[in-house]
Order: sequence, then structure tokens, then C-alpha cells
Amino acid sequence: MDRRSEPNRSAIYATTLVAFLAIAGIAVVDPILPAIGAAIGVTAWQVELLFTAYIAVMALGMIPATLASGRFGFKPVLITGVSVVGVAAILASLSDNIVQLSVLRGVWGLGNAMFFATAMVVLVNLAVDREWVVGLFETALGLGFAVGPLIGGLLGEVSWRLPFFVCGVFMVLALGVAARKLREPTNRQAPVRVGHIFATYRRPAFIALCAVTAAYNFVFFVVLGYTPLFLGLDVIPLGLAFTGWGLGLATGILVIGHRLAHRIGAVQTVGVAIAGLLVCMVLFATSTSTAEALVVLVLSGLCMGLANANLTDLALGLGSSDRRVATGAFNLVRWGAAAPAPIISGKLAEHSLSLPYWVGFGVLAVGVLVYLAFAHLMAAGYGERVLWSRWNRAAAGAENAAEEPVGEAY
Repeated sequence: MDRRSEPNRSAIYATTLVAFLAIAGIAVVDPILPAIGAAIGVTAWQVELLFTAYIAVMALGMIPATLASGRFGFKPVLITGVSVVGVAAILASLSDNIVQLSVLRGVWGLGNAMFFATAMVVLVNLAVDREWVVGLFETALGLGFAVGPLIGGLLGEVSWRLPFFVCGVFMVLALGVAARKLREPTNRQAPVRVGHIFATYRRPAFIALCAVTAAYNFVFFVVLGYTPLFLGLDVIPLGLAFTGWGLGLATGILVIGHRLAHRIGAVQTVGVAIAGLLVCMVLFATSTSTAEALVVLVLSGLCMGLANANLTDLALGLGSSDRRVATGAFNLVRWGAAAPAPIISGKLAEHSLSLPYWVGFGVLAVGVLVYLAFAHLMAAGYGERVLWSRWNRAAAGAENAAEEPVGEAY
């Protein structure tokens, strides 16, 4: 399709730019965690508050952000979110203690909740070619996770405050672009109620997906939040290490994830991803050198990319037909389960450096068991089969009981 036929290209590119900066803002903290801890004199679990506060507020903010988008429209909520992130990031660069930093990271998370609750719906409604715009958005996310640590490492060598400040400046610039270029989708939708969101949890296949995703996202932030402390590298090498992780993630999302899903199905691709990540947890815990841990870090990013490429598609296919409701319900679980991971890892590390990975292994093992028990249910609801469904009599019943065929994922 000729991209010139897209009437809202400027608005689409502006939203995608903000998505890139928002994700880079999450990852920019990774290389400077040890530097922050040393500069303000806090322990491992205290510095992990920067992640936990951010993720917890982001999770809780998803529901009010979704409700607000139905009441006030997508553009005002998205613009407000970008503004909040920019201000919080700049103020974080001026903080003097862990309490101030954690509070501001929480405010940062609230701004990101406003953005991520609305961005994908805006893009899908503005675009003529949905497949193109979804790919564009996923590219922005993958590149954000890859570039964020590099920015954090390079700027953090000067001062741990500089990455926060520069991220805030970027968001202010993005705000100017977004305010001028973004457009409200023409098809205004009815307001969303809290009951609509929680009603989604009555769907067995969606519940199973949420359980698997909760275990997966807990481990995701064990890796993202704790590994910078585990590796014990200086700021720039740590930034390069997590750039390698981000490139693995981007490869999993952009190169392998959807192609593998077209071959074996989205549900089974998620199974491959979490099985691979389970192995990575063991390799992390038993690694005997920094070089070995770095290889495992990149491999874990690849596995996470496979999962991330398909989880949102599955959530939208198995959840409510209203994309806002499905996204809100899924993100509440996704980010809520991730929030405790960094601070728990920091406390466990006081007893053993490998213990956070063993705990992550245990949590993900539960997710794998849930997956094995209910993958046929998820596949049936999504219009797929899993390899072992021919031996599972429940699969046939689940397929016949599927409430409705799945349309486009976005």
C-alpha cells in the first residue's frame, strides 16, 4: 500500500515518536541504577523503588486513564500524559533523595499510563492500513528499549541526573509535536465504565492469558530491574549491555515474533518464549562469569520479544470486543504483576545474588504450568490449535464453546 494514501500520516508519526520516547524513558534508568545508589547512599532494594513505584502507579493508572479517554477523548488524555512525563522527568533530575525520586517516578508512571491507554487506539483509528500502523508502533517500542539504555549509559557517565533531564526535554519537544499534529479519531465511542473492565475477567481464556502474562511480566522486571545491579558494570558498559538486550527484544518483536506466530500460532509462540525465558532464569542463576551473564541477557531479550510480539494481540482477541476495555483489563494485570518484582529482587539479593533469579524461575514455572493446562482454551478462543490439543478432549469442547470468531487483533 502507498503510504501517501494515509491522510493522517503526520499524526501517526507524532504518536509513534512519543511512544519511542516513552519506552526509552523506562529503559534509560537501567544503566544508572548502581550510580544512583552510590550517589545518594541507598541499598539495592531502595534503589529498586525507582522501578516499583513507576510500574505500580502505571498499573493503577490504566483504569482511570481508560475511563478518562471515554469521557474527555483520546487526545486530551494523551497530551496530558506526555506533559506529566516531561515534568516528572525534569524534576527527577533535581532530586536529592530516594523518596523524592520514587515519588517522581510514580508520577512519571501515571503519565505513561495515560499515554499507553490511548496511543494504540488512536493509531488504529487514524490509520487506513492497520497492519502498517501496528508494525510502526511495535518498531518504536523495540527501538525504545534498545536505545534507552545506550542514552542512559552515555549520559550517565557524566551524571546520573543527566539522563532524566534529557528524557524530560525530549518529552517536552514531543509534546509540541503531539499537540500540533495529533487528531481526535472521528468515530467517538461511548464512555467506559469500571464494570466493563472487570467483566472481562469472566472469560476463562482471558483469565488464563492474564495468569501466564502476570508470571511472565514479573520475570521481565526481575531481568530489567535487578540485572543492572547483578552485573556490577560501570555506567557505559552497562548501557551497552542493555542495548544488546534491547536489540534482542527488538529482533524478537520485529523479525521473529509474528513470523513464528504465522507458522505455529500466537499461543504456541508465547509458549516457546516463556519456556526459553525459564531456561534463561536458570542460566542467570548459575552463571559464573560476566561474559556468560551478558550472553544470557541478550537471549532473554530475544525470548521476551517473542512474547511481547503476541501477548497484546491475544489479549485483544480474547478480551472484550471494545479495545479500550480489553487493553485496560490486560494492562492492569500485566503491570500490576510486574510492580513487586524489582523491590523483591533487591531484598532477596541481600541474601544471595542468584536468589532473585531462582524466585523468578519459580514464579515463571507456575506460569508455564498454567499455560500447559489452558493453552488449548486460549488457542480455541483465538481460532488456533495447539499441538497437544488432539490428545486433550477439552479442546474440542472449548473450540465449540468459543463465544465468537476473532477478527483483526487491533
